[in-house]
Amino acid sequence: MTIEQIYDLAIEMGIKNDLRGEKQVKKMLIYLKKQYDKMPDKKKKEFDKERLTNPYSDTRILNKTKKPIKKILTGIDMEVSELLLAERLGDVDLVLAHHPRGIGLIGLDDVMKLQSDVLALYGVPINVAESLVHLRIEEVSRSISSANHNRVVDAAKLLKMGYMCMHTVADNCVADFLDKLIKKNKPEYVEDLLDLLKTIPEYQQGIKMGVGPRLFAGKETNHCGNIALTEITGGTEGSAEVYEKMAQAGIGTVVSMHMSEKNLKEAEKAYINVVVAGHITSDSIGMNLILDEFAKKKIEIIPCSGLIRVERF
Repeated sequence: MTIEQIYDLAIEMGIKNDLRGEKQVKKMLIYLKKQYDKMPDKKKKEFDKERLTNPYSDTRILNKTKKPIKKILTGIDMEVSELLLAERLGDVDLVLAHHPRGIGLIGLDDVMKLQSDVLALYGVPINVAESLVHLRIEEVSRSISSANHNRVVDAAKLLKMGYMCMHTVADNCVADFLDKLIKKNKPEYVEDLLDLLKTIPEYQQGIKMGVGPRLFAGKETNHCGNIALTEITGGTEGSAEVYEKMAQAGIGTVVSMHMSEKNLKEAEKAYINVVVAGHITSDSIGMNLILDEFAKKKIEIIPCSGLIRVERF
């Protein structure tokens, strides 16, 4: 495969597993194209045209390579040290990160719009969801503006190393995976939900490392009520003010990758159970679901940097 084919397949899987549905995602791309067509020429020159076909701005080719991709070194955070490791290994064709860097990190706030759509699916009025998510988007945009975005990208260019990140596409895969598992098994109590998560190999490995699924708010004997996966995909953690609205929409339990103290306190005030499945372990599930598709095409996968590699094909 070429790096472009790997990128296209990642985007395809991100759309296929998007909780909003393929039809809605493609509808949004059409709407964005209409907005682009109305822009003055000055704005069009500044516009990131890749957004017209890629709905996930945090999934990008960061340094192209013409080499056929036969071996990938991949992990959660692939920094300069991992690029040097790839060079030391000698025959790595692509370094593939989960967490975004370069222009992918700059685009993190853009994918957060996904959060308002997912909240709406769970019953939060879209106007309320959009208003709360917009405030959080502005906060995230300001917080990442000072980062040294291109540090690792520059290193990849100097090493002439193919470098890519796939963030929300992988998060969509784990969100869809967990959504189907929960809907199939219908856990009634929080302890049932925890037991269900602990049947997943990546979470089992996480338990051995002390980072398995944990109850952050509520009691194991509580009823789950409606279970929402609003904290699994959508770029990063959402607004703290949204939990009251979630409770009003009938959500009883939130499954999250991670949760800050500020958000946790607001969830507790709203009497919402919070199950934190685990950050790196959840990231690993999403990555593995895409990596399996690469492996099917005879590409060798070398995991590192926290990635718990589990094959499902």
